[in-house]
Formats: sequence, C-alpha cells, structure tokens
Amino acid sequence: KPKYAGEMVKFEEMMQWPKPVQKPHPPIIVGGGFPQGARRAVAYADGWMPIGGRGGDTLGMLPPFREMLKEAGRAEADVPVTLFGVGMNGDGLKRARDAGVDRVVFAVPPEAKDKVLPLLDKGATLMREA
Repeated sequence: KPKYAGEMVKFEEMMQWPKPVQKPHPPIIVGGGFPQGARRAVAYADGWMPIGGRGGDTLGMLPPFREMLKEAGRAEADVPVTLFGVGMNGDGLKRARDAGVDRVVFAVPPEAKDKVLPLLDKGATLMREA
C-alpha cells in the first residue's frame, strides 16, 4: 500500500487496482538512447527501444548494445529491440530489419479516422513488403 509525503504533495496509504494478472508479467521495455538507456535495458529490461530521428545513427547503436548484452551474459533474444520513430518508408524498414530490429513503432497523428486509417494501411503494407 503506497503512501508518500513530500514538499509539494502528500497522500495517505491507498490501494491500487487492478493488479496485473498476467503471469509472467508483460515485458518491460526500456526506452532511451545510447549508452544510458541501453545500460538500463541490459540491466533491468525485457527489451530496448531507442528512439529514432533524434540525432545520431540509431541503427549504429545496435552493435555496441549487443556487445553490452554479451558482456552482461544476456542473450540477444531475451532483449529484443523495438525502434520508435521509423518513418513510413520501405527503405528505412528494410535497413531496420537488416540491422536486426525486432519491431518498429510508427507514429500517427491525432487526427480523425479518415486521416489515420489510410496511414495504418500504408504501414501494414510496408511491413508486409519488408
């Protein structure tokens, strides 16, 4: 039963529901860049999600990340890579696939379904082609 008292906020002991019922628990995927986010993923997570498009060579981070896994005695299969921020283009998806990325997350705008559904269809087509 958590409780907290700090300078700006205080709350008494409380219950939180619903409790997770899935066993094993859902995978913990740590997001963040290299090297700090990668270190946390190696130490604590069931996956790593570097964020693409934020400068630097995201795919170039994968070999040193895999070396970190090896040094920690963890298998690559136990810490799959999810790439966030991949544009909806076939070449980018193929490069991610060839670099060993396990999954990608496309961003879609907060628009009405007539704008979003065609983008989802485009993403699905690109995934099938890659």
